[in-house]
Amino acid sequence: MPSLKDLRNRIASVKATRKITKAMQMVAAAKLRRAQEAATAARPYAERMDKVLGNLNARANREGASALLVGNGKDQVHLLVVMTAERGLCGGFNTNIAKLARADAQRLVASGKTVKIMTVGRKGADNLRRDLGKNIVERVDLRGVRQVGFANADEIGQKLIAMFEAGEFDVATLYFAEFKSVIAQKPTALQLIPAKLPEAAAGDGKKAEAGAVYEYEPEEDKILGYLLKRNITTQLFRGLLENAASEQGARMSAMDSATRNAGEMINKLTIKYNRQRQANITKELIEIISGAEAL
Repeated sequence: MPSLKDLRNRIASVKATRKITKAMQMVAAAKLRRAQEAATAARPYAERMDKVLGNLNARANREGASALLVGNGKDQVHLLVVMTAERGLCGGFNTNIAKLARADAQRLVASGKTVKIMTVGRKGADNLRRDLGKNIVERVDLRGVRQVGFANADEIGQKLIAMFEAGEFDVATLYFAEFKSVIAQKPTALQLIPAKLPEAAAGDGKKAEAGAVYEYEPEEDKILGYLLKRNITTQLFRGLLENAASEQGARMSAMDSATRNAGEMINKLTIKYNRQRQANITKELIEIISGAEAL
């Protein structure tokens, strides 16, 4: 049975931990609002980009189309771009993204495909190192970035395009967590190369073409080639913003649970401490009374 001193030390330790988790919860809550606003603001731009690409794709000449749109004719080498956080203490946020990427990688390997992995964020590499460490070919470190911007996404996008043009992979898929709410972040896989335009986007393009006449300058093929590269950076930027909001939401939820658990543990330890203290007092009184009666 622990002594009173041990119980006092443990109570003090848990109280100190509760102060830390409470402070982290408040910091995450303060950062969440700004991150959520940025992620929400980026969604319409990315969705509109899909619609524009769908409209141009319906009008452009398919012969000689960019490989970023139609692919290079092969489906052997897959590059998985796994976006996670740089730090932990955010519940299952990093684990869930890595779990989805790991499942897809194992499925591709089982079907005879070659899998390469690019990690964006330190925790992604840490989670995948044991099973897929040999498949990691590129690591992007954003620890020194206080707030992600479009320039960070553009740098990653330029690397992806350069690797694709060099023939290092055939298909690229992005993994991130889409922010739903503070307690819900959905791990998502989005194919970047070749561009997988939603059916709704292509349909909107046909309707727009039937209902109105658009004149493009320069030609549709040239605009489409430029927008395809821009779209890769746009989707990467959206993934970074969604991850930033999801990370803060997951950390806020995790720290709230940790704070409540610490409070419950303090209550239990305090009750145990009081019972032990009362037992020691009772024991000392019994010894005093027994000694007095013996005299």
